[in-house]
Parts: sequence; C-alpha cells; structure tokens
Amino acid sequence: MDYLEIEGGSPLCGEVCIQGSKNAALPILSAAVLNHGITVLKNCPKIIDVKNMLEILIGFGCKVNWEGDTLIIDATVMNSNQVAACYARQMRSSIMLLGSLLGRTGTATLPYPGGCVIGERPIDLHIEALRKMGAELEEKGEGLCACCKKPQSSRVCLPFPSVGATENVILLAVLAKGVTILNNAAREPEIEELCRFLSCMGAKIQGAGTSQITITGVETLHDVEFTIVSDRIVAGTYMLMTAAAGGRVILNNPPLQQLGAVYGALRCMGVHCKECGEHLLLWRTERMKGLKGIRTEPYPGFPTDLQSPLMAALALAEGESEIEETIFEARFKIVEELLRMGADICTEGQKAYIRGVRKLYGADLIAKELRGGAALVLAAAAAEGKSRILQYHYIERGYENIIRDLQSLGVMVKKNIG
Repeated sequence: MDYLEIEGGSPLCGEVCIQGSKNAALPILSAAVLNHGITVLKNCPKIIDVKNMLEILIGFGCKVNWEGDTLIIDATVMNSNQVAACYARQMRSSIMLLGSLLGRTGTATLPYPGGCVIGERPIDLHIEALRKMGAELEEKGEGLCACCKKPQSSRVCLPFPSVGATENVILLAVLAKGVTILNNAAREPEIEELCRFLSCMGAKIQGAGTSQITITGVETLHDVEFTIVSDRIVAGTYMLMTAAAGGRVILNNPPLQQLGAVYGALRCMGVHCKECGEHLLLWRTERMKGLKGIRTEPYPGFPTDLQSPLMAALALAEGESEIEETIFEARFKIVEELLRMGADICTEGQKAYIRGVRKLYGADLIAKELRGGAALVLAAAAAEGKSRILQYHYIERGYENIIRDLQSLGVMVKKNIG
C-alpha cells in the first residue's frame, strides 16, 4: 500500500507558492457547462477532485485540455445529462452539477454524491431550493432525476447558509427569466469567486459575499478567460504547520483577505504574521499558547476545513485548548491518530479538549479524509522521528503536490509505493 514517509522534528525554513483554490475551482467547472463555448481557467489546481470533475464533463461531451496550469474547456456540444456514478461517488461537490445541468439542458440524472466520511451533509436543502425555482426532482434508487424546462425566478430563503445549495441556486438562476433573490446565502469567498466568474461570462449578479444575492437572468453567457483565486485552506494548513513545527516560512500568493479568522487564532497562539506585498511571512520564537473558545462557523468564522490542522497544532501548545465543531458531526476522526503520536486529547460530543504536550512522536497513521489527512502531515512534520501516513489518496483530493511543498520547507518526505 502507498504511504507518505515523513521525518519530522526540525523547524521549517523556506517558501511555498499557494495553489489555486479547490473549493472555487469545482463550482466554476460546473458553471462552465452553462456556456455554449470556450472557457479558459488559469491557476486551476491539478488535484484528484478536479480530475474527477473533468471526467464527468468529458462524459457530457465536453472537450478539455491542459496547457501548463491553464485549463481549456469546450462545452459547445453536450450530448448527455447523466453524471457518471464512478466519479460522482468520489466527491461531494458533484451535487453542484444539478443546477448547471438543469440550466443547460433542462434535465439531469445524478447519483448521490460521495466523498469524505466527515458527516451526513444532506442534500435536502438543494432539493427544496431548486423546487422553489420550478424544478421537479424525484429520488430514484441511488440518485436523483430532475427536470426544469423553464426555470422560474423566485425568492428563496435557505434555512442554513449552505455553500452547495447557494451555488446550485445561483447556477440555475443565471439563465432563468426574471429576478431571483436568495436570502441567507452562504458568504464564503468561493461563492464570491463563482459569482465573479459568472459575471465575467455575462451573468447579472449582485450581493455576492453577503447574505442576500440577487440574480437577474440573462439569455446567454459568453466565452471567458478567468484566473482562479489561491486556496485559503491550503494557505491555512501551511500557516498552522509553521505554528506547530516552528521556523520561518514565506507563503507566496496567499489569499490574504480571506484568512482573517486564521490570523486571529495564530496571533493568540503567539505566531507572528507579516504581510509583504503578495507574500506572507510567518515565524514564532516561543512555544505556542493554547486557545479556548474556538468554534467552527460559516465564513467569516473559523473554517471547519482547518479544524483538524488547528487541533494538530494545538496538541503541541502550552496549556489547555478547546475546539467546538458546529458544521460536521464526524470531524474528530483525527483524534485517534494524534493519540498514537502522544497527544492528550479527549472529546465530548462536538467538543474537543486538548492538553498540550511538549513533543509528538512519529507513528504509523491512517488518513481517513482529506483535511484530517493534511493535519496528520502537519503533525508528522512537527513530531520527532519518522511517521508513515497511509491512504495518501485522500490528501491528493485537495493538495496539488504536498510532497513538493514540504520539501520546499525543508521537511524530509517521500512517497513509498507498497
């Protein structure tokens, strides 16, 4: 079995260029099918989830081509509206194809999405929101059959600011007649990026980044060339890795305006952050301090995707820390692995209580989902001795080349093929 082997225990030193955003790229790839033409995406991350989404688009009849980190999609011809089950079941984000397929073809067949085992993530919010816009959806066997020949403008209020449901409403509304008003919309930066991309294609959208988004439907969209923003979760992972392992790190091209909650946590932990143009310099000179009162929340709160990396870092902090997970009920799968490394962590319901230890030690570890896997890499880089991380494929779903990045920071790491 393949695994990562990491020799940790030394301070980090070096610089890393932050890749394009996974959470922005996936809905943008879905939106590309709304254009009967060419979409050019720069800074698109070459990660497993993107590759799976592209295979789905190819199954629709689209043509895709990579030129370096630039992706060219030709959606002039689409001869299928069925999402291939073998790819959909590997990624939760396949659900966002529902809105774009209904907008393009009026019908869609979609298997229930898969992905990481971090919680239920029900799709009822998506279904009810799209029904308000005239969609007819029926659950059949292992998936959904949907029809929406004439999308209707509507006033939609989400009971929870779901990112995926917000994206699906936007994707269906851009070509619907009239004005759609979406209340309690998600405010994540990836929503703003999707709206910015659609606007560059000719969509009329107001309020992106707020809780109320207004979409005025247009007849058609046009070809576009677009640069995807850098990944805030990847940037946050390396920021927290610096906190855990110590040293001096430069992040090139991080999305500085999207990292407020992470900045706040790091400063309280005693980590120094200095913005230098499009670069971010991080370092610490003393042992980290513990944190209490940290809870995951929708943006601009602390992101659930960085909860596991934060926990791994706080395992080495001075004093006691507390984390409350409010988004996904199964985000604490990393605890068992950290305990193998010598961490002192216990959980009660959706709260984790961490007593910082002086050292973590290398161990054989199992990545069970994407962000937890990245957190184990962080812990291994900070731990004394050698760690082996199995099921590395989870990490590849969101990190373009974490081996290259770690080596750039002076970490001894290699991938072993078993």
